[in-house]
Amino acid sequence: MTYESVLTALADPTRRQIFEDLRAGPMAVTHLAESRAVSRPAVSQHLKVLQKAGLVSATARGPSRLYAVEPQGLAPLRDYLDTVWGDVLSAFAQEVKAQMQERSDTSTWEQET
Repeated sequence: MTYESVLTALADPTRRQIFEDLRAGPMAVTHLAESRAVSRPAVSQHLKVLQKAGLVSATARGPSRLYAVEPQGLAPLRDYLDTVWGDVLSAFAQEVKAQMQERSDTSTWEQET
């Protein structure tokens, strides 16, 4: 999976709510649909998107399926954010270095005058 597919799946507020509900533990579609203003088939469609993005998995339990958060589902997004954060920290370090050099140059110039 890619971080783009994770972001796309979680962009929809209903899917985010379903994902958050599943963090409490595995649930059937009927249970997830009870607290929503959308139909059970709509919840099933949202679950398919979450499943395709690798965020949830389904297990057959008798006549129904239980959906649960996939533990590594957010890994692609986490990896992407780590690279972004790394770039931000590198840029910050370069800026600090530049400002320290500027202060050092200014201090040297003031001592010479």
